[in-house]
Amino acid sequence: MAFEVETKDCTAVTDAELGELEAVSADSFSAFSMGLLSKQTEEWVLLTTARENDKLRGYVFYTLERIGGTPAVVMGLASVERNNKRSTVLRSLMSEIYHRALMAFPDEDVVFGTQIINPGAFEVFRDLEQELPRSGYKVSGEERAWGKRFAKRLGVSSLAYDDRAFTAIGDGSTPRIFDYESMKEDKVNKDIQQLFTTVQVENGDTLIALAWAMAERLEKLGR
Repeated sequence: MAFEVETKDCTAVTDAELGELEAVSADSFSAFSMGLLSKQTEEWVLLTTARENDKLRGYVFYTLERIGGTPAVVMGLASVERNNKRSTVLRSLMSEIYHRALMAFPDEDVVFGTQIINPGAFEVFRDLEQELPRSGYKVSGEERAWGKRFAKRLGVSSLAYDDRAFTAIGDGSTPRIFDYESMKEDKVNKDIQQLFTTVQVENGDTLIALAWAMAERLEKLGR
């Protein structure tokens, strides 16, 4: 069964819907409180949700904007329910975001970025390319600059951000991550797992991850 995907302006999110959002991440290490979720409606522009038989299965808060003139999709707090259809839920959410990006930035390359805390969450970028960071890859000055730009946009202090490792040191509070866990988390590529060796999840540390959708690719993804 196809998921029912909807996108709305964050200003239109109701308290009842916030309750549904809270329930999605209830079984996650990063369970998001109503208070935190309420703040997201003020910090982001759009909320995309995916439902199955009217039951909320996942969501993403995000904005479409230009960073230094470059089209970007900044994905803030997001969560996908831990069930056996989570991969399909993620694909449904991202397909809608690709469509929005294509409509906003036709014929342009678009960079996507978010915060994650586990290797399986790199699945968010499975349809994209030139993802950062990459194990064993020496990032260029421009690529490090992109990491800094997204870190700043995601509310990470420059003092807490390592622009070579793309990691952000937490302060013990719940980070605003893209909360997604693969069903085969322990079987994720070892090179990707290596990127998280210094990420102390219990401290609130995160990895700033980003990837590109080239114009031709986005044209196919966003149809």
